Amino acid sequence: MKIKVIGEGLPPKEIEAYKKRVQKQYPDKKITELILKPDGDYVDIDCDLETIPFERIRRITGYLVGSLDRFNDAKLAEEADRVKHDIGELEQDEVPTLEM
Repeated sequence: MKIKVIGEGLPPKEIEAYKKRVQKQYPDKKITELILKPDGDYVDIDCDLETIPFERIRRITGYLVGSLDRFNDAKLAEEADRVKHDIGELEQDEVPTLEM
């Protein structure tokens, strides 16, 4: 973890206390950078967390898939022919109203 103190210096014990506080706040995350900004009696704490890679899973043609790279030509054609629904944006006068 990279620790950066901006402004006036902080004693090592205090820096360690802030480090432990952030680790306790995010126990399942890896903290890549901790930025401490002393401001009088207060210290602003900012931290960067490591991004967790994930694969998007979608239901396509009856299968749960992350990508189409293993589909054969027939499944690729089936996917290309699918009707893709889009919410789109409504103009103000197109917004449905509920009348009671």
